[in-house]
Amino acid sequence: MHTPPDPLDPLLDRWSETPDPSSRLSANVWQRIALGERESASPRSWWALVEAWLGRPAFAVGFVAACALVGLFMAELRVSHLQRERNAQLARSYLLLIDPLLNTPPGDRRS
Repeated sequence: MHTPPDPLDPLLDRWSETPDPSSRLSANVWQRIALGERESASPRSWWALVEAWLGRPAFAVGFVAACALVGLFMAELRVSHLQRERNAQLARSYLLLIDPLLNTPPGDRRS
């Protein structure tokens, strides 16, 4: 039994042949390299430097972790301040409950 030839075989054979590179390919490659060197030698803007640093995964993760820690620290400071105010208000209320004369003006007090 004879199997018919696969129509993909000639296409695959043609695909495996590599064409000769263009004569301008080498010039284009060196031109791009020179352009890249000029861009890296030119002074970068502040935003480009930040983007370059945050483009690295390790620095990006560190920046996100630092932002989270600073946020938690600021929240803790706020809660601590509110707790301190509440404690002071409770202390004043307790003192007024014990000695109601503390709230009266000094001339109205009876000894």
